[in-house]
Amino acid sequence: MKNSRRKFLQQTTLATAGLSLSGSLLANPLSGFSGFGANDQINFGVIGCKGMGWSNMQAHLKLPNVTCIALADIDQRVLDERTKNVKDITGKAPKQYKDYRKMLENKDIDAVIIGTPDHWHCLNLVHALEAGKHVYVEKPLANSIEECNTMLKAAKKYNKIVQVGQWQRSGTHYDDAIKYVKSGKLGNIRLVKCWAYIGWKDRLPHKPNSTPPPGVNYKMWLGPAPERPFNENRFHFTFRWFWDYAGGLMTDWGVHEIDIALYAMNAKAPKSVLASGGKLAYPKDAAETPDTLQTVYEFDDFNLLWEHAVGIDGGNYGRNEGIAFIGNNGTLVVNRGGWEIIPEGDNIEGEFIPKVEEITLQKPEGNALEKHAANFVEAINTNDSSKLNCGIETGSIAAINAHMGNIAYKTGKKLYWDSEKEKFDDDEANKLLKANYHNGWELPKI
Repeated sequence: MKNSRRKFLQQTTLATAGLSLSGSLLANPLSGFSGFGANDQINFGVIGCKGMGWSNMQAHLKLPNVTCIALADIDQRVLDERTKNVKDITGKAPKQYKDYRKMLENKDIDAVIIGTPDHWHCLNLVHALEAGKHVYVEKPLANSIEECNTMLKAAKKYNKIVQVGQWQRSGTHYDDAIKYVKSGKLGNIRLVKCWAYIGWKDRLPHKPNSTPPPGVNYKMWLGPAPERPFNENRFHFTFRWFWDYAGGLMTDWGVHEIDIALYAMNAKAPKSVLASGGKLAYPKDAAETPDTLQTVYEFDDFNLLWEHAVGIDGGNYGRNEGIAFIGNNGTLVVNRGGWEIIPEGDNIEGEFIPKVEEITLQKPEGNALEKHAANFVEAINTNDSSKLNCGIETGSIAAINAHMGNIAYKTGKKLYWDSEKEKFDDDEANKLLKANYHNGWELPKI
């Protein structure tokens, strides 16, 4: 961290960010957040500034003594817009970079936020760690299982603080729900359901290839992805529906929900996985990833079901996204809107006798993304990665499981996983574990 007498212009306090957290979900509660010395400042840079990269930076800028001094993006329009945004907040314009590698040479930068498309995460993170920066990286951690493992090795080698943007891990109501699951009150939990029903997503219309917009370095945007003509569908935001850059809803929403499910069930890797689905809603639209999918993960004593559907809002238990822990005594349902207990019971002489007490909806408090940002800064300040709510190993577990689901879908097979060898029982599936880099880019060797 650098020392500076320039006062941070944001007046938002940690109290208003809702940082009084407790319980098993958080390694260390932040209610006693010490923050910084009077003159300490953490300087941030952002790689990929349009969507979540900017949302994450905004959350960090609400913390005292955090500022943004650099932005890197391949789109000059985005750079100019975010430069103005930062100046409006902090009073000072950050320096612009069209190549993130040049930004990483700036020794005044302490930490980097990575908000690029998934196919860039591995290179961005490894290069940032090599440059001595702490990293906040968007989910999913990577676009392949091989990349996840490379990133884990890099984090261990360079020993910097790495937070993954699965910010549900910083939500107090998720913490409360997980403590209830672990209490045993639900009885034997035989099935955990995770889902995302995305009603707002309509079909992706076909668009012709075109030239990149002015100010866009499209070659740099492609990076390690296969060479293709520019197409608007494959660019900002909608890149996530194409296998070259992302894994569709399985990795976009799946990592959030599967992460909470696995943590509550104290599980990491399944024994087997199978998946079925496809482009069943919009079979002729431009997207590649499935709009409808069911994935079944087999663990030692329970099954985990992931399902997603686009164009539909009517998800399980009347929620368009969530997690349900289904036990013999009752079901706990949790999503971003809160959690509740639906009891099982017996009908005795016409009267329903619940096996567990009903708990009506317990709503969340505070802003979990802002809490996640504060948790990252606290870990940097104390140089203690054990304080992180979603460190890189946690992020890798969720991402690897999500990628397993996509691999099962692509192969159309029930796949058995060998945790010791870290591979499947199927050659076709094992090829899909790999990161295939193009255009002269190579997977980092750690």
